[in-house]
Amino acid sequence: MDASRYSPSLRLTVLNPEQLKKIHEASLAILESQGMRFMHPGVRELLLEHGGSAGKDDLVMIPAELVTNAIETAPEKVVIHDRNGNPAMELTARNVYFGTGSDTPQTFDPEAGELRKSAKKDSFRMAGFVDAMPNLDFVMSMGIAGDYPGTSSFVHQFDAMLSGTAKPIVYTAQGLKDIQPIYEMMCAVRGGSGETSSKPFAILYTEPIPPRIHTREALEMILFCARHRLPVTYPTGSMAGGTAPVTMAGAIALGNAECLAGLVVHQLSSPGAPFIFGGNVTAMDMHLGAFTYASPEFHFSFSAFGDLAHHYKLPVWGLAGAADSKTLDAQAGAEAAHQILLALLSGGNLVHDVGYLASGMVSSMEMILFCNEVIGMLRKATEGLIVDDRTLALEAIQRVGAGGHFLQDDHTLGHCHEIWTPSSFNREPLEMWKISENKDLFATLNTRVKEVLARHRSPELSREVRKDIDQILSAREKLDC
Repeated sequence: MDASRYSPSLRLTVLNPEQLKKIHEASLAILESQGMRFMHPGVRELLLEHGGSAGKDDLVMIPAELVTNAIETAPEKVVIHDRNGNPAMELTARNVYFGTGSDTPQTFDPEAGELRKSAKKDSFRMAGFVDAMPNLDFVMSMGIAGDYPGTSSFVHQFDAMLSGTAKPIVYTAQGLKDIQPIYEMMCAVRGGSGETSSKPFAILYTEPIPPRIHTREALEMILFCARHRLPVTYPTGSMAGGTAPVTMAGAIALGNAECLAGLVVHQLSSPGAPFIFGGNVTAMDMHLGAFTYASPEFHFSFSAFGDLAHHYKLPVWGLAGAADSKTLDAQAGAEAAHQILLALLSGGNLVHDVGYLASGMVSSMEMILFCNEVIGMLRKATEGLIVDDRTLALEAIQRVGAGGHFLQDDHTLGHCHEIWTPSSFNREPLEMWKISENKDLFATLNTRVKEVLARHRSPELSREVRKDIDQILSAREKLDC
């Protein structure tokens, strides 16, 4: 894998050095003087043993020295492999990788043409669909396994992704009762704990509860991942004006403090364990009281977290390709394209939620396919211009001469593949378009979705691994009985 092709030449920063310094110092002030509530006695004890101080209401104040040490011990680069153990994503610097989102309660059925409740089969089909997308690099569940009893849905969602694709996975879980069997499934696939830790192919996504709360379940999972050297991302999910200050600078400073607190716990537990930094800080819609996925503030904050992460030299979490629109219309297209461009320019390493509609409530293969096209187009647009002897083509210009054409020149034949060509967007002349079967973009996307589902076959798990995973799932389900 050539990771450099994912690193755009065009770049954007939203925080100048003075602003970055002020936000970092504000985050340190929150940690040192106001503290965080850790709902895990072992974590509180760990922090107090290493220089933290206890406050009222179970708050723990974290000195700046612990934060600095955690930033220094966390790895600058996290390499994520595919299911077969091959390097797939280098999360470092400004390399940008895109993937889907998780846990949508509803999905758009491409055959029936309507919304319905998500089931495990949807996560499996979504994973297989993403497996066929050239511009998507990892998968998330894109659904809730609502057809399974109790709280075992997270484990079944992981199984669906594991079975549906060989690409890397980002997964969610509810606590140790989920992450332990998920880890066992990883080991079954990779042949043991050593390969699972040395060549990780799955990343845990969990969050603090803003403002300033770290739940027992989340902390247990962070400690589990640190102990087993499994990658984890721990971004806050807050709303400016709701669970964070209404001003974005304050919301980002608080979110930064919450993520840094998780990093401190993680690195105290196991220095050097892989950690992906970041924050999901959006602006609450003041008319609806809603969490917005497409507000400009949300994606500006991801750019700001990118600046912070690049300053800390840590891999960073991101989001793009999601819409507040309830259907794949012009609004959804504008929202998704705006986000994807910012993610590329800002150098977000692990960019999730591609394919979300209705503010994360609906998954859509048509939206995934649309975003796959936009990502390809914008990767081309942000890669910059190469100027050298090859691209200046002086010899070709001389060969063709004045008044000639370049269609049959060897230089054209050798480099025509460098021009980006859409696979779903329509460039037909008007007269051809008038007689074409699919005149609108959604119809074209829906047709192509069905074609991909019919023809693409993801690499299957071996019969032995499948048997081991079924036993793990059965044991997990018994916990809910």
